[in-house]
Amino acid sequence: MELIGSCSCGEHESVRFQVTSETPYPYMKCYCNTCTKTQGGGGYAINIMGLSNTFQILRGKEKVKKFQRIVSRNVVDGNEVVTRSTHERWFCGDCGSHLWAFDERWSDWIYPVASAIDTKLPVPNEFTHIMLNYKLPWVRCDEAGEDDLQFPEYPGESIENWHKKRGLFGKEN
Repeated sequence: MELIGSCSCGEHESVRFQVTSETPYPYMKCYCNTCTKTQGGGGYAINIMGLSNTFQILRGKEKVKKFQRIVSRNVVDGNEVVTRSTHERWFCGDCGSHLWAFDERWSDWIYPVASAIDTKLPVPNEFTHIMLNYKLPWVRCDEAGEDDLQFPEYPGESIENWHKKRGLFGKEN
């Protein structure tokens, strides 16, 4: 499925990107601290997965900014050494919209934020709630559907396998 995404700057000023996805169902709600802080106004974020070799920034490349969370700070021989996560989060530098994530450890894929996608996405019949050990106390998951899965950490099932198990891999709806 071809996906087009953009930031919230407006029709003629926005960052626009496209990517092909074989896994377009926005089913996984992540409650980790980083997702919550960078995207989750509701206490979670939903990313989908695209093929990184199909990813293109169509407009506004000069506006795109990268964020990598600091995972440690140490002093070595009197100098501060900062280690950052390999997980990159990309934003519009003007409006602040979180657009996609990328991690060199899984370089075949790129992870667009579902809310940045302008293409009509298929609707999942169930959701998977992950990283619940990090969920903010005010966030409620009791509205989860009876078929929804809940995990305290990241589940063993990949995004690709979730789609394949349900016969949705490569399907648009």
